[in-house]
Amino acid sequence: METKDTQTPNYSCFYFTTESGKSPVEEFISSLDEKTQEKFIFKKELLEQLGSQLRQPHTDKIGGGIFELRFKGEEGQIRILFFFYEKKIILLHGFVKKTQKTPRNEIKIAEQRQKEFLNKHREG
Repeated sequence: METKDTQTPNYSCFYFTTESGKSPVEEFISSLDEKTQEKFIFKKELLEQLGSQLRQPHTDKIGGGIFELRFKGEEGQIRILFFFYEKKIILLHGFVKKTQKTPRNEIKIAEQRQKEFLNKHREG
C-alpha cells in the first residue's frame, strides 16, 4: 500500500511582485501583529497542502479565478486574494476587511495584478 507524504506541499505560494520589485502582500503581512503573521503562515501552509481542495472557512471564491484566504487577526478579518497558476498560488493582494462584503476596489487591485502577472508570464 502506497502512502502519500503529507509533508510535501502540492502547491507553492509566491508573492506577486510589481515591476519595481515591490511585493505588496509580503509588505502587508510584515505590517501585521506577530500572532496574525503566525496565523497567516499556518493558513498559507494549509493552502499549499490542499490547494483548490481547501474550502470555507479557510478560503472562498471571489470570481474571475480569484479566491480569498480568510483568517482573523488582531487587526480584524484578514483577507489575502490569490489565484492558481499551474502548481503555483500567486498571492495578489492583502487587506483588513471592514465590511460584510469584500469591497470592489480591493477586488479590482487583485484583478489588475492578476492581469499583469499573466501578461508578464505569457511574454516570458
